[in-house]
Amino acid sequence: MEPPRPVITTEITVVGGDRYRVEGTAQDAERVILAAARGSIMELAWFDDADTGERIGINPEHVVLLRVPPS
Repeated sequence: MEPPRPVITTEITVVGGDRYRVEGTAQDAERVILAAARGSIMELAWFDDADTGERIGINPEHVVLLRVPPS
């Protein structure tokens, strides 16, 4: 039996300083954010929260930073 693979995460910082750790690479997060920004008015960028597994929606216009947390 193989050990479980570590989950790749990206930290998203929004206006106001709140940070969200989401599943996926920074490139994946960037694609989702850009797609939401190009979509309809008030379209959210949807992610899986890396800590809780919950689906969270982030307003793409409020994103100020993407960061790959240290492993």
